[in-house]
Amino acid sequence: MFEPGTPPVIREAAIVGGGFSGALQAINLLRHAGPKAILIERKPSVGRGAAYSVTDPSLLLNVRAANMSAFPDDAAHFVRWLESRSLGTQGFVPRALYGEYLSETLEAARASDPGRIEILQGDAVRADLSAGGVSVALADGRAIKADALVLAVGNLPPTAPDNLDPAQLPDDVYVADPWQGASSDNLVAEDLVLIVGTGLTMVDAALLLDNRGFAGRIVALSRRGLLPRPHGEGAPPHGKLGERPRTDLTPLLREVRARSEAIGWHAAVDELRPFTQSLWLGATEDQRTRFLRHLRPWWEVHRHRLAPPVAARLAVLQAEGRLQIVAGKTLGFAPQGKGTLVRWRPRGQDGVQELLARRIVNCSGPRVDLARTADPLLRQLRQAGLIVPDECALGIAVDRYSRVVGASGAPSDRLFALGPLTRGTFWEITAVPDIRVQTWGLARRLSNAHWISSEGL
Repeated sequence: MFEPGTPPVIREAAIVGGGFSGALQAINLLRHAGPKAILIERKPSVGRGAAYSVTDPSLLLNVRAANMSAFPDDAAHFVRWLESRSLGTQGFVPRALYGEYLSETLEAARASDPGRIEILQGDAVRADLSAGGVSVALADGRAIKADALVLAVGNLPPTAPDNLDPAQLPDDVYVADPWQGASSDNLVAEDLVLIVGTGLTMVDAALLLDNRGFAGRIVALSRRGLLPRPHGEGAPPHGKLGERPRTDLTPLLREVRARSEAIGWHAAVDELRPFTQSLWLGATEDQRTRFLRHLRPWWEVHRHRLAPPVAARLAVLQAEGRLQIVAGKTLGFAPQGKGTLVRWRPRGQDGVQELLARRIVNCSGPRVDLARTADPLLRQLRQAGLIVPDECALGIAVDRYSRVVGASGAPSDRLFALGPLTRGTFWEITAVPDIRVQTWGLARRLSNAHWISSEGL
């Protein structure tokens, strides 16, 4: 991992972000007898992150419990945790329950070896790297010294839609965080809620509005108006690919389409899962750009799916006329009364339509735009040239070992990144099955455990 040259000795690793990626990184450092972990999180709770901090039991995992172990070397870990509490181990369990699992797993690791995982509540605003180590400054004036820094900040909030300035709208119209209770406050049955985006986050927002008693209309708008597909029941009745497809991304799409006609889209996408990252790593910048421009929306709705009970609830909302999915582009937002007049153009049409929204909820998905991010640490690191955008502007540039590549073009042996921030390099790196492998691998390397069994040779 650290070739060429001799890697620095890592005795303490600071981890910024205490969600799934950061907490799991700390746990894995302990599991591999590696450096002490200093876990820095701005929120009081650690281990859950935004995805698993939800309390509504109707918000389910999008992956079956059997594939949600936190550890790639212990596939049944989550199932055993469920069994120990006499909870169902089949199907899709509530996300809140998974949050409990992560928090308890972290606390169990801390208790097993006191002092090896230190948790600090605070907001990291600056980091300085030198040949001797890393210094992380917190907003309250504290300074943390370590030998390496791991960025594990998870998904950053989406940027506001084009042509929308939240400061120009009434105070309670625009909701930047779809999981806030404010999304349903002060609404009546005559109101209309516009959700920008039609992906998994939109599904959460629509269900939360329904759960909190909103009886009005919900319009969800995105460029293509595509909804995530539901999981099929049970395992697909087909074999697995025996080896990595020997092709690039463009003809691969044609092959997947042909394969889907034989075994279905779900199965055709699933059988590529073991090879997706290697295909992406081997693709050229042009191939990646064309994939993102033309194929990304279709891939994501088939790859990132809904639990069947969630899909059923969504279908009911649509059948009742309470949820409408539309394809188009927003053109302008103007305050009108207590709401906002939204001008938008339906996809494939020249005419402009209008709707009066009492509330606008941003579910357009995470954006790691380093030029626009409000995160103080990422802004400072970018200004210092320690991080730069990846070639596809999906996150920050890292190499295949999760080492951050700065403005110099060289990977750092003291600065690393995990999770969605690294999507430009790995593509499939937003779900538990992928992140658990990434955190496990980085922990082994920081612990020098990767040399066992000739992994580093």
